[in-house]
Amino acid sequence: MPISRRPIASGFQRTAEGTTRFCVRHGIHPDAISYLSILAALAAAICFWKSGHTPWLLIVAPLFCYLRLWFNMLDGMVAVAANKASRRGEILNDLPDRISDVIIFAGVAHSGLMNPIFGYWAAILAVLTAYVGLFGQALGVRREFGGVMSKPWRMVVLHIGAWLTFFLRGQSFTSFTILDWTCLVVIAGCVQTIFVRLKRITAALQNKG
Repeated sequence: MPISRRPIASGFQRTAEGTTRFCVRHGIHPDAISYLSILAALAAAICFWKSGHTPWLLIVAPLFCYLRLWFNMLDGMVAVAANKASRRGEILNDLPDRISDVIIFAGVAHSGLMNPIFGYWAAILAVLTAYVGLFGQALGVRREFGGVMSKPWRMVVLHIGAWLTFFLRGQSFTSFTILDWTCLVVIAGCVQTIFVRLKRITAALQNKG
């Protein structure tokens, strides 16, 4: 069984139950699904990248972000259902997530609709947030998923920012664009999430000791 699993809303899980049975029945390996999540992230990144010239892609891009999340969930469900969960699978479940975060925010950074530095800092903080969450697992306590800016919420914030940019036609507020503010919210949320996770991991280690 996986050492740690992210809490997932039961309603979201139910959307993948039929697909999970299909994958198990046809021998589709969970690793292949993990790689599909990177392709979904790449599609989202391309949509963001081209959205400066083709604004309607801002509507489509978040859908690929959610598809990425769905594949991230599906690979774990298939691994458990097919009894293929392993320690190696822990790596292939996590590494594509980090690659996906970087790809998506790099696409946002180069959309031409924001200051690229904010997009890259959002990518850096997203990776660091997940890295800190792994500390607990690495040190013998549980992995931490707490904080306001976990992976699903980063995608939700990006979704809101993308659609607002489209419907408000790229308006700026106090010299920052909507996507600037979106990435600043992600950055601030990641800082809070890192603090919360470090605090909880430290407390768990002290209790264990």
